[in-house]
Amino acid sequence: MSGVNEIRSTFLNYFGDHGHSIVESGPLVPRNDPTLMFTNAGMVQFKNVFTGLETRDYSRATTSQKCVRAGGKHNDLDNVGYTARHHTFFEMLGNFSFGDYFKDDAIELSWNLITKEFGLPKDKLLVTVYSEDEEAFNLWRKIAGLSEDKIIRIPTSDNFWSMGETGPCGPCSEIFYDHGDHIWGGPPGSPEEDGDRFIEIWNLVFMQYEQLSKDKRVDLPKPSIDTGMGLERIAAVLQGTHDNYETDLFRALIHNSVDLTGVDEIGEAAASHRVIADHLRSTSFLIADGVLPSSDGRGYVLRRIMRRAMRHARLLGSQDPVIYKMVPTLIREMGQAFPELVRAEALITETLKLEEARFGKTLSRGLQLLDDATDGLGEGDRLDGETAFKLYDTFGFPLDLTQDALRSRDIEVDTDGFDTAMERQKAEARANWAGSGEAATEAVWFDVAEKVGATDFLGYETESAEGAVVALIKDGAETDGLKAGDEGAIILNQTPFYGESGGQVGDTGAMIADGVRFEVSDTVKKAGGMFVHMGKMIEGSTKIGDALELKVASERRGAIRANHSATHLLHEALRETLGAHVAQKGSLVTPERLRFDFSHQKPVSEDEMKHIEDMVNEIVLQNGAVETRIMAVDDAIEAGAMALFGEKYGDEVRVVSMGEAVRGEKSGKTYSVELCGGTHVKRTGDIGLLTVVAESAVAAGVRRIEALTGSEARRYLQQQDERTKDAAALLKVSPNDLLERLEALVAERRKLEKDLGDVRRKLAMGGGSDGDAIEEVAGVKFMARVAEGVSPKDLKGLVDQGKDSVGSGVVMMIAVGDDGKVGVVVGVTDDLTERFNAVDMVKKAAELLGGRGGGGRPDMAQAGGKDAAQADAAIDAVRGLISGA
Repeated sequence: MSGVNEIRSTFLNYFGDHGHSIVESGPLVPRNDPTLMFTNAGMVQFKNVFTGLETRDYSRATTSQKCVRAGGKHNDLDNVGYTARHHTFFEMLGNFSFGDYFKDDAIELSWNLITKEFGLPKDKLLVTVYSEDEEAFNLWRKIAGLSEDKIIRIPTSDNFWSMGETGPCGPCSEIFYDHGDHIWGGPPGSPEEDGDRFIEIWNLVFMQYEQLSKDKRVDLPKPSIDTGMGLERIAAVLQGTHDNYETDLFRALIHNSVDLTGVDEIGEAAASHRVIADHLRSTSFLIADGVLPSSDGRGYVLRRIMRRAMRHARLLGSQDPVIYKMVPTLIREMGQAFPELVRAEALITETLKLEEARFGKTLSRGLQLLDDATDGLGEGDRLDGETAFKLYDTFGFPLDLTQDALRSRDIEVDTDGFDTAMERQKAEARANWAGSGEAATEAVWFDVAEKVGATDFLGYETESAEGAVVALIKDGAETDGLKAGDEGAIILNQTPFYGESGGQVGDTGAMIADGVRFEVSDTVKKAGGMFVHMGKMIEGSTKIGDALELKVASERRGAIRANHSATHLLHEALRETLGAHVAQKGSLVTPERLRFDFSHQKPVSEDEMKHIEDMVNEIVLQNGAVETRIMAVDDAIEAGAMALFGEKYGDEVRVVSMGEAVRGEKSGKTYSVELCGGTHVKRTGDIGLLTVVAESAVAAGVRRIEALTGSEARRYLQQQDERTKDAAALLKVSPNDLLERLEALVAERRKLEKDLGDVRRKLAMGGGSDGDAIEEVAGVKFMARVAEGVSPKDLKGLVDQGKDSVGSGVVMMIAVGDDGKVGVVVGVTDDLTERFNAVDMVKKAAELLGGRGGGGRPDMAQAGGKDAAQADAAIDAVRGLISGA
């Protein structure tokens, strides 16, 4: 027995012969667990059976479950192709007992299957048990006849399974296969356990407890069994290899990839062929289960998988679509076991072919954006990780593609920054799609979106409309109605309210009908294109199906539009003034102000900022019409529209154009052209005025500008003018003479501060006479003073003066600040540093002054403290060190 199909059927038939119902694989999109993006384990379709929410007409089952791990909590995507056992799609063989048999039967069934049916030699097998599970330990000895050294106790959670913080749980027992000492690695629990020699092939979960709380666990009345054995792993073992990609199924797919691309499976090409073979499987099965490529959710993960495979086909030299040609080979290998592949063959083929054709254009566009992002970078420079991640996340470029594209230019990528951005995305994905048994805080929105679909947005053309209520949310759950006083959310079939996205905040306003008023405090987008109106029912009530009149807060929307349009003009002015390397790195558009982050390596000078403001206001004063067109994304970019990192574009996009350039190469042409889904002014004059109020750094190579427009800008400038006049009046000069007067005052203050410092230092040194402050301790001159009103930073200078005064000796200065904090410095003249160490002395003093540590050199050391009352004690301690007491 060596073929994957034969191994699968042998497993299922074996358990079928032992009273198990052979159950078809559940779909990759779970029907009973909205918290999962994809089915990722064999027990998923039985989850409600284990928890008691569902009953079946059998108490034993066996399956070969389709699984995908490429998004959300379980994501193996980036490892695929470069390891021997990582896959996006895999089959999980399993047998299950729902309160029927338990540990003894589970162990006996597994051992007999592996050693008798599969014929694996016993001396190649070892097992692990949870360290506290004596029952399992003894059963392995009794049933399998394993010696104690072949039964490894594992004390960690690796061998204790739980469904969540509460619910069914229990110890595990894993079966490992030893591939031989010619492969590096050690047994589980050893320092070398991550090697490839000992490979886990089967995990038996003994579900015997129920976790009631963090500290309370009880026995289940009906203990159950949940097992999982990766088909690809056991196939590798049975076919004499430690590499899953060397099994018959993968060899067939990889040979097909080699034939179609004409590239042998050697060197770096080997990984590409493996990626294509693996991703073909996950792509085809996902499409067969109803998932299609899209810009969000499951469809987005599918698209990422597809594009990763297609990118590797390009690396192998294929310029035309090629992966769809492999579908017949996949169906020949797996169609008998999974007839849904046969039924969906046409859809799979068509989807792959279309997506690969589109990706060819996307790849060219992405490489162009990468060139733009690295314009100005030279040999030895680094591309920031955030940009690399956005290229990956937006255009489906894995990090290694970005690295490969830049390698010839000797430009590296900030992989730490990339990893940080990736972790942030994973955290967001976990928040949206929590793993099995975990709370999914956003699950309600996906449930609603599946029922009502996307919301039609009318707000580009109007700020008022009518809409029908299609869903209501209260306290995080769907409800049939909202009444006066209730806080909740309303979803309508259409709306003029803009949902927060692309940096633009959501709209506020009201929904009204006869005797009904709902105040909208915010509008957000959920589950892709569903607009959710958050707020409070002020008067009356509403229910699903009601028609409401929708009114956006017009003045607020107008201010948002002005600020959003101003960001487009600001972006172009920055590029024209600072250079084409400037690219948007983030923005925030609110009614009060705008914030714009952009790539630039140094602060924007005052002259540059004045020029930027002048350019924007020049376009504002043109009062030209702002034009919006709907175009195919490729046509829009070809026409010069700017595509922004961080934005995901569909097949059709809105292109916003405004202004006419009056100088430079663009003279006479449209000033700003960008892809944008936000709301904008009708004419540039509606912006009124732009004034910059702040410029700062937010990250390495990223600057931020904050600015105001319209009435907020005018109000800000009026306030600045009033402050100027008030300051001039206070100094009794005209506003025109204010700067000259301030400069004189600053110069005068600096002189006074210098003179005051000199006086304080003289007073600290006894008014210029040091003789009365010097004593002799054990034949060594010792000067010690406590100075008030002297800054700790001046102490070293005072100690140097003291050392000059004593000639040979030890000088100690303590400064007490107004806040009660203490500074202490000890100095030793050079001729005495072999006898006395200033560091030791200052540490001793610091202990008494309530501080710790201290440091410096043998001739000069300093420390701090917080107990000024112990100053004399600290001096006595140093005096004691000199005298040897």
